[in-house]
Amino acid sequence: MPSLTIGQVAEQTGVTPDTLRYYERRALLPAPGRSAGGYRQYGPESVRRVQFIRRAQTLGFTLEEIAELLALRVSPAPECAAVEADARAAIARIEQKIAQLARMRDALHQLTDACQTRAPTAECPILDALNHSQASL
Repeated sequence: MPSLTIGQVAEQTGVTPDTLRYYERRALLPAPGRSAGGYRQYGPESVRRVQFIRRAQTLGFTLEEIAELLALRVSPAPECAAVEADARAAIARIEQKIAQLARMRDALHQLTDACQTRAPTAECPILDALNHSQASL
């Protein structure tokens, strides 16, 4: 089985070597073997695992949930219900984020609608809102 350096795995997966070390510390990525010189030596499964982690993050899963998903992948009797529960939690977080972004968009629309482009900046509603605490922001 060919071994890959940390730089090669990072390049193939689009993450940094520091991210790979972080995944190791979080036990998302098993500690790789070491060369005689002490360099990390990864196998092809490490690349697949990091790609799995990245795809799961893109879908909104937390690292804790990803750890659970990784464990379920190799569980002798995995149940889809656990995966579904994590997916539903990710959906709820995404929906909260969408609602928050919609509120931010609406607040910016109100501020830009109130903006008079020829007015001095001292009267700019956008700057005024940023200078003062407002519930709508």
